[in-house]
Amino acid sequence: MEPSSSQPSSSEPSSALPSFDDRIFGVIPNYLTVEDPQQKVVPLTVKQKFELFAKETIDPFTFASSAAGAALSQIDNDNPKYGHGAGPYAQRFGAAMGDVTTQNFFQDAVLASLLHEDPRYFRRGPEFGVWSRVGYALSRVVVTRTDKGTRSFNYSGILGMSLGIALSNAYYPESSVNGEEVASRFGTSLLSSALGNLLPEFWPDFHEKFFHRKPRPPSLPPATP
Repeated sequence: MEPSSSQPSSSEPSSALPSFDDRIFGVIPNYLTVEDPQQKVVPLTVKQKFELFAKETIDPFTFASSAAGAALSQIDNDNPKYGHGAGPYAQRFGAAMGDVTTQNFFQDAVLASLLHEDPRYFRRGPEFGVWSRVGYALSRVVVTRTDKGTRSFNYSGILGMSLGIALSNAYYPESSVNGEEVASRFGTSLLSSALGNLLPEFWPDFHEKFFHRKPRPPSLPPATP
């Protein structure tokens, strides 16, 4: 990806939140990603972590994906089992938004601030092999970066996810609140978070290959398929 004049150079620490509206495939928000592995960054402030939570939660894509998820659940009355009709669909949509909001709130704002963890995704970058990057991306669901720049178990991510799922039991119907269903929701959230890291890891490579004419500099060869 060609450097933008509005972005800081890799040699200068950056503390500001991204001002651009980077979107994967022009749709999926990508502002939680530090794309340049060599870029020096300083810790986010508590205010910035709450700003990131708000930005990703009220993004139009969040509403659209929640609406789509509610529609898919509505077809076969899958969890949460509210039934059929306009009323149950509205409940499903509200529950989906509630799930996203609470998990983002606990993970990216509250616990990331209290535990001094960085909620952003730091790419491994194209200087590594494809499978190394895949493993790295999947592992970030349980490994995170602290505000000091060191690696740590992703307490804010795992605990925040757990708290969000526990809170959802307050508004899910009784038929969808039991040990099996809660474990299933946790597993689904864990898997989607892990797989979701693959997009920001490889998107810059895809974007450069298909949308830019200039080749990648010799020091950063394109990843092999």
